[in-house]
Amino acid sequence: MFLLKNVKYKDILDISNLRIEKNKITSIVGESGSGKTTLLRLLNKLISCDSGEILYRNESLNDIDSIELRRKVVMLPQAPVIFPGNIKDNLLIGLEFAEKPKANDEKLQSVLKRVHLNKELSNESSSLSGGEKQRLALARVMLLEPDVFLLDEPSSALDEETEDNIIEQLVECIKQTKKTLIMIIHSKKVAETYSDNIIEISQGRIINVREN
Repeated sequence: MFLLKNVKYKDILDISNLRIEKNKITSIVGESGSGKTTLLRLLNKLISCDSGEILYRNESLNDIDSIELRRKVVMLPQAPVIFPGNIKDNLLIGLEFAEKPKANDEKLQSVLKRVHLNKELSNESSSLSGGEKQRLALARVMLLEPDVFLLDEPSSALDEETEDNIIEQLVECIKQTKKTLIMIIHSKKVAETYSDNIIEISQGRIINVREN
């Protein structure tokens, strides 16, 4: 799916060789400031490496249109954007940006159920807590059904029980639809429980890659 060769970015990342497999759940772990988020941003072409090469499906990212890439490889940042309006507006705006057909209310309510957000579609998004906003943003990404999900600590604002439930639902959805999930996760327990592969980063370098 992704192949990184001799990739360097400022003094943040230095990766000689890394392969991330298709249709797998890959977790990225490491201490704060180790370069995890930078790696995700490189995969989504939000930034470009200073040297080296990144391939997606055997094609250099340099040769892929950024907008087209981001429709297939969708990133959810740790502090996601919540738009003005109600929950339904926030769910549909992602589909609108991606130029995909609107989803009906039944599908919208189904994805809210997956992320354990027990709210009406008409509820104002501004009234949600931090954890609820994070779940709403995750639901918006799930609706897009991209080939690759890039998630930066998707459960950081959640309590342990809710985190476990939501990651379980997310992983089940990814496997059912044969998609690829690459996520930064702060909980080693969650990484061990749900990942097919775990990448450990320290000081910008890959120190361990293992099948789980």
